[in-house]
Amino acid sequence: MANAFVFPGQGSQVVGMGKALADAYPAARAVFEEVDDALGETLSDVIWTGPEDALTLTANAQPALMAVSVAAMRALEAEGIALKDHAAFVAGHSLGEYSALAAAGSLSVSDAARLLRTRGDAMQKAVAVGAGAMAALLGLDYAAAVEVAEEASAGEVCEAANDNAPGQVVVSGHRTAVERALEIAKRKGAKRAVLLPVSAPFHCALMQPAAAVMAEALAAATVSAPIVPVVSNVLARPITDPAEIRARLVEQVTGTVRWRESVEWLAADGGVTRFVEVGAGKVLAGLVKRIAKDAAAVSVGAPDDIAAARALLGA
Repeated sequence: MANAFVFPGQGSQVVGMGKALADAYPAARAVFEEVDDALGETLSDVIWTGPEDALTLTANAQPALMAVSVAAMRALEAEGIALKDHAAFVAGHSLGEYSALAAAGSLSVSDAARLLRTRGDAMQKAVAVGAGAMAALLGLDYAAAVEVAEEASAGEVCEAANDNAPGQVVVSGHRTAVERALEIAKRKGAKRAVLLPVSAPFHCALMQPAAAVMAEALAAATVSAPIVPVVSNVLARPITDPAEIRARLVEQVTGTVRWRESVEWLAADGGVTRFVEVGAGKVLAGLVKRIAKDAAAVSVGAPDDIAAARALLGA
């Protein structure tokens, strides 16, 4: 019986997240201060007081979610639940992979914040506003969703961006191609096919300019071996080598987030039966329960959640 700590991605942000952690734990507050210093601005004000549209901006949401995740990790550590003692693996959803690496000591919090600000800016600038889109296809398996994307592309870009859980796949690309995918998916038996309220078409070939920016930024960043292996989004397998971590983070910008396969690997090959979602929201805990039916999962985003994690882990 092993444990994995998992870290949420974009969409989990909410104004006020992490404030109770910062108020209760000096080590958690220090994370927000470190992020503010790294970015040269008080992102913590936006995180805790909004406005919501400022927090939702990709360039803010990405470092903000990482800050909350690492703050929650510091709170767990303050309560005697250290990553190195209680987790066999870490994994994160998209930007959450940076949170996982920061929690596992592979990236400093300052570097993670700067990298995510760069990543958010680059992803936003890669495609003109309105030219791209993403859509959730519900009720189709991954293979069927890939077929839908291929049929919809018609010379444009339309790719499977996120394989989140059985029957929940997100496609990304040119807006016109993604709109075609909605109709094709419904024809092929999708229960629902809906456009997502996102500002850019993440995790597809249109993000290649952002991948080039991240290759340069990651080459200049200090990356250490994590204290526990991180399950890579693009491989759905654990890695520890700093050079490979850099390479996979670059690939991740345009590549599919293989979350379903990552959790399947953790449950089957990794022997993980208990998952702790560290950070804002409860999205990943919900996905884990859909993917690994026998696994238990809790979410820790506030001081009140720590008791449940302690009980789950027997800590």
